[in-house]
Amino acid sequence: MHHKNYAYWVKLAAISSSSVAMLLVIIKFYAWLISDSSAMLASTTDSILDLFASVMNIIILRFALAPADKEHKFGHGKAESLAGLVQAAFVLGSALLLIFNGVERVINPQMIVHSEVAIWVTIIAIILTLALVVFQRFVIKRTGSIVINADALHYQSDLFLNVGVLAAIILSQGIWLQADGVFTIAVALYLLFGAGQIIYQSVYQLMDHELNDDEVAKITTIILAHKHALGLHELRTRQSGMHRFIQFHLELDDSLSLLQAHSIGDDIEHKICQALAPCEVFIHHDPSSVVSEELKQQRKE
Repeated sequence: MHHKNYAYWVKLAAISSSSVAMLLVIIKFYAWLISDSSAMLASTTDSILDLFASVMNIIILRFALAPADKEHKFGHGKAESLAGLVQAAFVLGSALLLIFNGVERVINPQMIVHSEVAIWVTIIAIILTLALVVFQRFVIKRTGSIVINADALHYQSDLFLNVGVLAAIILSQGIWLQADGVFTIAVALYLLFGAGQIIYQSVYQLMDHELNDDEVAKITTIILAHKHALGLHELRTRQSGMHRFIQFHLELDDSLSLLQAHSIGDDIEHKICQALAPCEVFIHHDPSSVVSEELKQQRKE
């Protein structure tokens, strides 16, 4: 995806989540004040954390999307992965808070007062959260942004949380008093699992992990498909934010001129970037005669 389109969608998603979070904090806080529901308190606290995280995302994305400069010649994409780790920390914190409140309400169950207000507020929260999650998934599909993916996890869990709160409020009216706490704990476990996924994705990029097997195979296929490419070696790949960085040694016939070799490299680079944009490709041109016999033997094996 083009850099400008990427920036537009992730910024729009970040602003949308902040706006929804602000509204949810206001209405949930009011519902908690008059209902004294443990699940509603946990939901309100979770929304406050989501709001803080969403605002932080806007700040971090401004840095992560900034073009490369003198001090950061590979760009600022890793700031997005760092933000993903921070997001995961917020998710973990929310999960622990939910578990604490859920266990307390299971041990000391009580009927929720003014349940009708809490029910309507929760229904509104479900509708708003569902709309936001659908939009975030659309943005993730277009951009693959870790930050938006982490943010979407917040609101996807909030969607289940709100449904759980709604069920808990209804069931707590004399049917099953412990429902308020049980539903809270169930959502907390889901949050813990999701936080682990975000941590893995963020560390994956921060540690300069190779691109996935499908993308590496695609790169290799494009290179070897060129009629002048005799082979390649020392292929290295990594990703920082939206940018992929690819480098390799391209083996060419000894008789080619420097100008011809340069033109071949440009052609291969263009085809790779068409398939895996946005990316930067670094090619070292090797005459086939200098490729070590050991490397050739390894290929035969």
